[in-house]
Amino acid sequence: MKTLPISVCMVSSAEAHRIGRALESVAGWVADIVVVLNDEVADGTEAIARRHGARVFREPWKGFIEQKNSAAAKAGQPWILGLDADEAVSPRLRQEIGRIFENPRQLEEHAAFSFPRLAWYCGRWIRHGDWYPDRKTLLWRRGQARWGGLDPHAVLLAEGRVGRLRGDLLHFTNDSIAHHVGKIIPYTEDFVRLNAGGKRPGAFDLVARPFWKFARGYVFRLGFLDGWQGYYIAWTNAFSVVTKYARLHEPGPGAKAGRGGGKRG
Repeated sequence: MKTLPISVCMVSSAEAHRIGRALESVAGWVADIVVVLNDEVADGTEAIARRHGARVFREPWKGFIEQKNSAAAKAGQPWILGLDADEAVSPRLRQEIGRIFENPRQLEEHAAFSFPRLAWYCGRWIRHGDWYPDRKTLLWRRGQARWGGLDPHAVLLAEGRVGRLRGDLLHFTNDSIAHHVGKIIPYTEDFVRLNAGGKRPGAFDLVARPFWKFARGYVFRLGFLDGWQGYYIAWTNAFSVVTKYARLHEPGPGAKAGRGGGKRG
């Protein structure tokens, strides 16, 4: 494939154990690679990025959204592909992107393109349930999109028509079950912060919502076809839902202990 006028823009912390796979999936067919690296990183990530032809910039951490916008601002090509260190462009997606750039009319009609993201979890590709197709808009014309949303959930906001590609972006998520479970509480922080002080959740939120989350992912979206991994993902998704609503019942740090919660003699 000939070199395409695309800048791959990444933000990274200490990712020496996996950033090479992401960079190998784009090196040689994109014209530019930009990596914005956290100031404190000293695990060899920078050397790996430079070895794959990346331009590396050291910056203090500003949050996912601002860090990603900073990387995009450094792009030197008319099109930008956002990529994380735990992702990789599949051969099929690479070929599909190449065909787009052979069709100038198709490029002119779109401000951005989305594609499905396929997760690798505990030895299996997850092709059903709530984790797939997990469509993401990550390829855009420079100047016609910007990262927004609410940290840490950055969302690309495109100004114009978004085309749909079919090739998968590979997502090597969660190195282990422990890593997966450990992310649940941090990911509920935004929900708790936005809803604290509002109406307390009731039985519907604590019982029906988690049950529906499990049933939708495991039964209606065919998560059962993904083996025990699909079963476990459906349960952890349900657990995440009940956790975020249960946390709204938690007393604040200054709350006094109730009856029976005092010092026992």
